Parts: sequence; structure tokens; C-alpha cells
Amino acid sequence: MAITDDELKQRTEALIEEVDPHANDQYTFRGAQYDAGLAFVHFPEGKGGLGLSRSKQSIVDQVLRDAKVPYHDLMVNPIGIGMGAPVVLNHGTEEMHEKHLKKIFTGEDIWCQLFSEPTHGSDVAGIPSRAIRDGDEWLVNGQKVWTTLAHLSNYGMLLTRTNPDTPKHKGLSYFILDMHSPGVEVRPLYQITGEAEFNEVFLTDVRIADNQRLGDEGDGWRVAITTLMNERVALGGGSGGKGGGPIRTLINLWNTKKDELGEHDRKVMRDQVADLWIKAEILRLTNQRAKVLAKSGDAGPGGSVGKLFSAELNQKIFETCMSLEGAEGMLHPAGYPMVRSEEAHGSSFVSGQFLRSRANTIEGGTSEIMRNILGERVLGLPGDVRVDKDVAWSEIPR
Repeated sequence: MAITDDELKQRTEALIEEVDPHANDQYTFRGAQYDAGLAFVHFPEGKGGLGLSRSKQSIVDQVLRDAKVPYHDLMVNPIGIGMGAPVVLNHGTEEMHEKHLKKIFTGEDIWCQLFSEPTHGSDVAGIPSRAIRDGDEWLVNGQKVWTTLAHLSNYGMLLTRTNPDTPKHKGLSYFILDMHSPGVEVRPLYQITGEAEFNEVFLTDVRIADNQRLGDEGDGWRVAITTLMNERVALGGGSGGKGGGPIRTLINLWNTKKDELGEHDRKVMRDQVADLWIKAEILRLTNQRAKVLAKSGDAGPGGSVGKLFSAELNQKIFETCMSLEGAEGMLHPAGYPMVRSEEAHGSSFVSGQFLRSRANTIEGGTSEIMRNILGERVLGLPGDVRVDKDVAWSEIPR
């Protein structure tokens, strides 16, 4: 029998009553949430879900927000929850489901994504890192870059080349990498914010068992697409409900600063703030519609709409925040501490959020790539000319 929205809300309220999130730690509460099927409601029963539509997760999330539950997905394990869990569910074995899904959701195991390389960012399929078969293991060498939270991660989603003599999309394989394996070295990449949530990762003769492969050998691109589509839903899906997320920062700042403005400036800024609030609400409703239309366990190319929209909107919101700050906006209150960020998007200062938002149109696929995806896979427009599509990777000029 289908679960109604009211019943789903009641189950979430019962969870909060039985396992008080303010009296229990993150792992206890989120473990109970997983066991109740309220972690990923669109996942199968017994695997953190209830087999419902992806859109129903918003009902659970709203009840948790109203109860001020402090353990938010984006703070707990953004890469693992947004991308790792769907990939393991769709392409992993039952043993992988049992080992990883719950610990991903609780945050016991932090995950990162090992895709981009110094020579290949947007053209991920062209990566040169190599894995060579050695019995029941693979020997991996290469370098990854812009790897969010690699310094905190227990596992990484590794895409690497296993056959250089086939076209670039067909010679890739996908592995779950233990980030504590010998030969894995993580180095910080300090950002304009002064934090280092990103990293470069060096892989030197790293051994990975073949049973840690997701999908067939040479089928890594298909698995990677699952990752990327879910990444765009995670990045563009928003959080905080109506009026939440970055727009809340702007509204709070407007309420603080508006009386300090002259009459003309106040009218101009009021129109800008109202316009951005409307766009933020359009984004929220667009994401809700996309979740309703999405298949139960999958994210489709439509997720690129939210990712593109939110990335560019976030930048406009924080640019407006800086305008409201005036000359104070040129100051970065925390200085440049050159520290590791324990969580992505963690700056509490408007200037820090403004600086961090510059990455939004690059990370998770550039805005240019998002427009290509939407044009080709959603609107059905002709694709870009790809002269290397049927050429073996080893024969492509470099």
C-alpha cells in the first residue's frame, strides 16, 4: 500500500520523538533515520528508503528542519550522500550496499570524487591516469585534482583508464578506492577564501582489488554518468526550503542594512533583492518539479537545469550582498587563515560566501558544459563536432 504524505510526515515525527536528535549524536540519529527508510526515500526498503518518489524526500527534510535537526546532508557528507550512495546502489553489489550505504548516510565514512585531472577537467573521458591489471588487482598511477574533502575521506570514487587502445569513453573503469591505501597522497589546494576544501591527489602504484570495481571493465563512463547526474542534482537541488539557502543570507542582510541607505539606493536595492527572491523561488519550484519527473532511483540530465540556474543565481545573490555591505564588503573578517575547511561552503562571512561562490559555475561541471548537456540531451539539439569519438585514446594527438 502506498505511503501518503501525511503518513510520511508522521513517520518522521515519530523518529524525532523516539531518537531525540538533540540528545543523541549524529551517527545514532542518522542511523535510526536510515533504518526507518527516511534517509533516501526513493531507495528500496532496507537500503535507507521506502521505494517512493524522489520528490517525497522534501517532506522528510521539512519536518527535520522544523525540528531544528542539526545533521544536514551537505554538512555531514556532501559527496558521499549526493553522489556516492546513488552510484553504489545502482552499480554496486549487495555486499557493497551492506558495507557502504548506511555509513555514507551517517557520515561514518566520508567520500570524495576522483575524476578531474590536471590535463582534463571538462573532458573527463580523456583522462590519462592508468590502471594495469595484475591478477586480481589493479595497479593505479596518476594524479587527480580539485578533489573536494579528499583529506577527510575514507573512500573515493575513482575513474581511471584501463584500456588505452579503445576510444576514450570505452577504455575507462570505475573503482571504489580506500583513501588510506599505500601510495595515496593528498595535498591541499588553498582557495581564494583561505580555506582548503579542495585537494590534489597523487596515486603511485596504488593497488585496488578487482572486486572493488563498479560496473564492467571498460564500462566506467556509464557509471561516471550516474555520478555526474546525481552531482548536479545535489549541487543544484538547494536546501532550506522556501526562502532558505543563499537567499536567506541576502534577506537577512537587507533587513539589517536597508535603513542605512539613501532613498534612491534603497529603492534600487529593494528591486534587486525582490528580483533575486523571485528567482530563488523559481529555482526551488523547478527543482521540485524535476524531482517529481525523475525516475525513482535515477537522476536524469534535467538536473543540469537546477545546477546551472543555482550556480549563476548564487553568484548574483552574493554580489548583491557585497553591494549592501558597501565598503565593509572589501574586508574579509577572518583574514586569510590558510586552514582546512571541515565542511564545504562553510564560511560564515558574507565576503567568504561571495568568494566561495566564484567556484559554483566551475565545480560539478562548468556552466558551458551544463548548457551543452541541456541543449543536446534535453532539447535535442545537434551535438558538438567530436573528431576523436571513434579514435583509440592512444592515437589521439597530445
